[in-house]
Formats: sequence, structure tokens, C-alpha cells
Amino acid sequence: MILGLVALCAPLGDTCLSRGMTSLPPISLAHPLSLLEAVFTPWIGAGIALLIGFFASYLTALSWADLTYVLPATAFGNVIVSLLAKFWLHETISWQRWAGIVLITVGVGFVAHGPSLTERPAAAVAASEAAEGSVR
Repeated sequence: MILGLVALCAPLGDTCLSRGMTSLPPISLAHPLSLLEAVFTPWIGAGIALLIGFFASYLTALSWADLTYVLPATAFGNVIVSLLAKFWLHETISWQRWAGIVLITVGVGFVAHGPSLTERPAAAVAASEAAEGSVR
């Protein structure tokens, strides 16, 4: 369930941010108040909330699994972002980008077949625990 939140919250958050920013005039760092005003628009607020949800679920997933297991879940977000951009934001996506998305998805499939937690030899675990004990 946590990996599902990781995979959904980031693409939905990014899409909401894009939707909100396209309805605003261009923002310049020379005018920081316009950036602050943008944060309080509904679509951008929703995007920020979803990205906070992504970050919380990402941290949760990293607390029980290796980065090499969790990170591929975020890579699948590329597919979701592309589908949302195409069908919700009505953006044009070139065949080269679709090909890249397919390559990323296939690559993630290869990476995702490993264990969720790296198995370490008992001697390495004992040495790690001893080092942590001496630090405390």
C-alpha cells in the first residue's frame, strides 16, 4: 500500500502543479510575491499536499526497504505522469518520449525482481551492531 502511494502521489502532485501553473501568468524569481500567491491557488495547493504525501510515504518505504527496491516504484510514476498529461492536460507526447517511457518501464521490471531488503552475512550484521553500540 505504501509503494502504491509512492507511485501515485508524485505523478498526481506533479500534474496538479502543472495544471495550476498553466493557469497563471509566468512567474519570475525577481517577483517572489507572485510565487507566494501561486502557492495558495487550489491546484497548486493540491499538488503540494500530494507531494507531501509522496514524501511521507517514500520515507516510510525507505524505513523498511532498500533504496534499490523503493526507487523503481517512483520510476513507474513516469507512466502515470505521461497518461495524465496526455488525457487530462491534453499535452502532445512524441513517440520518442513514449519509447523512453517503455524503456524505463522495462528497466524497472528487471530491477524490481530483487529482494526488498539486502541480505547481509551474519558477521557483517554483528560488526554493524557492535559499531552502533560503541557510538551510543
